[in-house]
Amino acid sequence: MTRFIDLSIPITNDVVSDPEVMRPRVTYMTHESTWQQIAMFFPGLTREDLPDGEGWAVEQVELSTHNGTHMDAPWHYHSTTNSGASPAPSIDEAPLDRFFRPGVKLDFSGLSHGHVVSAAEVEAELARIGHVLAPLDIVLVQSGAVYGTENFTDQGVGLGAEATLWLTERGIEVVGTDAWSWDAPFSHTATAWAESRDPTIIWEGHKAGRIRPYYQIEKLTNLDRLPASGFILSCFPVKIERASAGWIRAVALVED
Repeated sequence: MTRFIDLSIPITNDVVSDPEVMRPRVTYMTHESTWQQIAMFFPGLTREDLPDGEGWAVEQVELSTHNGTHMDAPWHYHSTTNSGASPAPSIDEAPLDRFFRPGVKLDFSGLSHGHVVSAAEVEAELARIGHVLAPLDIVLVQSGAVYGTENFTDQGVGLGAEATLWLTERGIEVVGTDAWSWDAPFSHTATAWAESRDPTIIWEGHKAGRIRPYYQIEKLTNLDRLPASGFILSCFPVKIERASAGWIRAVALVED
């Protein structure tokens, strides 16, 4: 029997999962107030002509392509990839065969918020769960961030350039996290940068896409319900022309 586990957060006004400048806005138009929208298509129609006087339910949504559970394309990280040899692809150029693949979950939720996971820590976690990576596996990170809690954008670990390149070197092209970002939260990186003034630590996991292209899912949820491996992940992005990201409905298929 196949179980379907929803790994996606909703687009909502009520739960804060982005900085204020990036928050989505959903305007709800309900049945009692929309009969006139229908009447525009049928001149002379009155409200009383409709069953129970009701129109339709419609929503107007103001969104960033990075709201909700979404997938970043290499174009988000940099204008070029393959060490400058080719233009970075946008989300509408994403290869669909990469987005329905076996998944593996790495659990780093016991580490401190802001920790930058190393390649050695990725290797150790794979050894702990007994999984040997195969090319095109989808690698998910349980980061310690908890959707719906206060200061969500400051929570979770991140994967830096070293760990990201270690994965892509082994044929991994799609990764994901339940945190706000694949990288460590900016608030933690800013503290480290203020001390070192080392610009290479800023957004370093993303910028690894300059070297080798990869696709990155952010703001997943329910990763604690997944086994470490043995599941299939479906994560097709919405096709938006020349966009840096697209929303996804991430769903895991687990065989019991």
